[in-house]
Amino acid sequence: KKLSNITVKEFRDLLLRLGLQPLRTAGGHEIWSKPGLRRTIVFQTHVEPIPEFVVRNAIRDLEMTRQEFMEKLESL
Repeated sequence: KKLSNITVKEFRDLLLRLGLQPLRTAGGHEIWSKPGLRRTIVFQTHVEPIPEFVVRNAIRDLEMTRQEFMEKLESL
């Protein structure tokens, strides 16, 4: 799987598995966070799949490596 092919549903499921909770889901953007996270994760819900730059930013903000992120994604 590539970073450019992650669906909104997969991204939500992964964020939940990583312990994040949605702060806001109304409107065209969702905002997710968890205690200890320096920045919230924000993504558009009307763009499918999630743009690669959004996924890259999320990986950075979650302080994960790309490999760790992909392993978690593949285990869904």
